[in-house]
Amino acid sequence: MNDVHQLYLDLMKRTLCNTIYADENVAPFQPPGFDLSVRSEGADWPKCAHTMIGLKRLNNLQYCIEDALERQVAGDLVETGVWRGGAVILMRAILKAYGITDRRVWAADSFQGLPYPDVQGYPNDAGDLHHAYDFLAVSLEEVQENFRRYGLLDDQVRFLKGWFRDTLPAAPIERIAVLRLDGDMYESTWEALTSLYPKVSMGGYAIIDDYNAVRGCRQAVDDYRRRQGIADKITAIDWAAVFWCRSA
Repeated sequence: MNDVHQLYLDLMKRTLCNTIYADENVAPFQPPGFDLSVRSEGADWPKCAHTMIGLKRLNNLQYCIEDALERQVAGDLVETGVWRGGAVILMRAILKAYGITDRRVWAADSFQGLPYPDVQGYPNDAGDLHHAYDFLAVSLEEVQENFRRYGLLDDQVRFLKGWFRDTLPAAPIERIAVLRLDGDMYESTWEALTSLYPKVSMGGYAIIDDYNAVRGCRQAVDDYRRRQGIADKITAIDWAAVFWCRSA
């Protein structure tokens, strides 16, 4: 990639995180204000930024996509749990920068926040309170408008609206080069893995946003990997997220 393309993607990441205008943190469990180190780690809840995953996780996403493209790993780019759309906007921006027109970006979300815990079906979600935060609920229309603001809303972007248990099993996705999971809960993580991981191409990537941050998420990943005999090395991205490259 030439320097102009890299400058574009670097600016995209800084804009998506809003490290440029430094909007305040509104997370109820942290002091208000802006801290660049906290924002870079994806450890706050930005008032205005289009992503809360931070620069390190955006850098990792770019690395995984560019590496998959260079090695010609087959498939589309997928995120489950998109919030304001920042990570999937970056996915589309990378395809745009490389002039790639034969891959799609899929944004899967309820677009109404997280579900109430289904304790009977998923006891590991007992006590989970993500559903109580209206801040985490972002409408489909708002996410589409965010894409439009970057000039990236087109027919290469597809949206899957609804609970993962309803939308992912029949999602019309054939192959996946990079799969990014950001569903927080055990159920959301489990549903995404069982429906989509089998579609990840050999040499493709799985990224788990909350593996080290949410107990239910980690348990779902560990349970799935154990049942499927997945031994690929898990690598930490930052304090919360991890990824691995599929080899079998």
